[in-house]
Amino acid sequence: MNNMNVNQLLAQMRVLEAQAQAKPAPINESNMGVQKTDFSNLLKQSINSVNETSMHAGKLADSFEKGDSNVSLAELMISMEKANVSFQAMTQVRNKLLSAYQEIMNMPV
Repeated sequence: MNNMNVNQLLAQMRVLEAQAQAKPAPINESNMGVQKTDFSNLLKQSINSVNETSMHAGKLADSFEKGDSNVSLAELMISMEKANVSFQAMTQVRNKLLSAYQEIMNMPV
């Protein structure tokens, strides 16, 4: 893997990190209903993305173990770390969803 690929991957990881840390705009009458997002589809796409990242890292690991000269150790390590970070982020989202669900269920009616 050359420096350009590593730099592109690092830039992509920085963009994803910035998106994860970005705060959503407050909801008010002017922007309410402007953007409709189906939460279940968004969650499904996120889970599929994490799964694809993990599977790609697994395939690279298999290729590296078999001695494929097209897969460098650096490429493998970056791919595995990317899969790890995306899985940890998904786990945190799941924890937040469970916490919100439990809080809602404990509300007095």
